[in-house]
Order: sequence, then C-alpha cells, then structure tokens
Amino acid sequence: MIPQDQEERRLLIAEYVLGLHRGERAVEIERWLAEDEDAARLARHWREHWVGAADLLPAPRPPARLWRRVARETGLARPWWHAGWASVSVWRAVSAALLVAVVLLAGPLRQPAPVYTVVLQAPGESARPGWRVTVSDGGDLRLTPLVEGQYAANRSVQFWTLENDAPGPRSLGLVEPGRSLVIPASQVGSVESGQLFELTLEPQGGSPKDRPTGPVLFIGRAVAI
Repeated sequence: MIPQDQEERRLLIAEYVLGLHRGERAVEIERWLAEDEDAARLARHWREHWVGAADLLPAPRPPARLWRRVARETGLARPWWHAGWASVSVWRAVSAALLVAVVLLAGPLRQPAPVYTVVLQAPGESARPGWRVTVSDGGDLRLTPLVEGQYAANRSVQFWTLENDAPGPRSLGLVEPGRSLVIPASQVGSVESGQLFELTLEPQGGSPKDRPTGPVLFIGRAVAI
C-alpha cells in the first residue's frame, strides 16, 4: 500500500533506494515508480544524493613511488618550480590559505540533525515489513502500520526501544494495531543510528515488568537518511 502523505512517500522511496525493501513490497514500489513520474524523479534524487555523499569521502592518496615514476617518465623529475615547491615558507602560506577556505566553507556544509527511519519486520521474515518508524529532525516519532494485524482482546501490543548504551529496553507505550501513533520528542529521547525498536505482544494493559515479557512481533534498527 503506497501512502498518500507526501512525507511518508519521500521516506518510503529513500528506504527503497537504500535497499530496505524486498520481495512483494519492492515489486509494489517499483511498479509505482514506473507509473508515477514525480515518484521516479524523487527516486533519482535519492540515488544522486547517496552518490554525492560518497564524493565527500577523502580520495585515496597515490603511493609516492607512483609519483616518482610519473616524474621520471614525463621528464619532470625536477621541474622549474621544484625550489618553490620544496620551500617551507611556501607550504606555510598554502596551508594558511587552505585553512581559511575550510573555515569559510564549514558553515554552509553543516547538515541539519539526521532524520531516522526504521523498518520493523517480523523476526525471520526480512521481506515482509510490518511497521515503519520515522523520526523527524525535531525528534518526534511516528509509527505507521504497513500491514493489518488482529490480536486477542486480552492482549496488548507494546512499543519498545533500546538505546545503544542502555542496560535494557524502555517502553514507548501501547500501540493499537492498524493505527498510526505519534510520540513527542520529550518521550522518545535521543535516537542514534543502529538503535533498536520493537513491538511485543503483552498481557492486556502492557508488560507487568519494566521489560518485554511476550513474543517479539516486529523488530528493526534506526537508519539515518
């Protein structure tokens, strides 16, 4: 089911480009991209975004022996600018200029706080996502169902998260199957890449303890986009 909300569509396409959807869900998204030019354009944008991000990685430095070989074969082993190139004062001036450039460019290159997404899947069924979690740059969390779910009246579905350095999981409240849920940033707390989220089936009213006691229904980890 392709969502109608534009923000949800944007995140769904980003997840697809990252390879987070498989099987029938991926086929559905591919069919949508083939039929919807705006969606296809957004998918191209995301692909270019990730390729562009790779360009920010430092380029590998060729080994010194390769430069020496190039110099020998091109006859530029000792070019006219060799004296200046080897000058400490010249290098100091160049380094100072580069430092100024980096400082001036640092502001525009700063990125806003990451937006996170989590695809919650049934354990052992990676091709069948059941819920999607999105965390805005303001920290608010939205839990969206991707499948229908029915459970016994005397059972409750509870939402949990486990911070990377936390000793145990923390409850984010009860979830009504098939309905979206928005949790404010004050309750969610900070989110990091790799942070665990899960839904468990608990006794009516939630777990009687400060940890899950029932089976895991869906589970996934946060990914920054």
